[in-house]
Amino acid sequence: MSLDARATLALRRRPLPLLAVGAARVLARVKPARLRRILEFARRGARPATVEQAAAAREQIVAVSLRCAGNNCLQRSVAAALLCRLRGTWPTWCTGVRTHPFAAHAWIQVDGEPVGEPHPAGFFQPLLAVAPGR
Repeated sequence: MSLDARATLALRRRPLPLLAVGAARVLARVKPARLRRILEFARRGARPATVEQAAAAREQIVAVSLRCAGNNCLQRSVAAALLCRLRGTWPTWCTGVRTHPFAAHAWIQVDGEPVGEPHPAGFFQPLLAVAPGR
């Protein structure tokens, strides 16, 4: 999604996305193992997110944060997952790599399909994933 294509969000709808973006900014700086433990704790008690819920969360995060609208996929994916959690749901949060050429990426997905990503499922091999709880 280009920066020009970002949706605008009414002022009254911005507090939760901004809270998620702020928390994700802090969490994006912790070590991967600790981030995974924090996200596993956060997902507890949440229902699995639908594609529509996850897409709406991602869109709202991008709408309130230029950093998340750009190339900061880790913060964007964590913020979208946290925003879903604030609303009682949880997508699968993933981070992974591809090897030729090497690239790392973080994203959210539902039912094995990346949400709001330009790449198809399987383009990146997941290394860490935090799926909805049972």
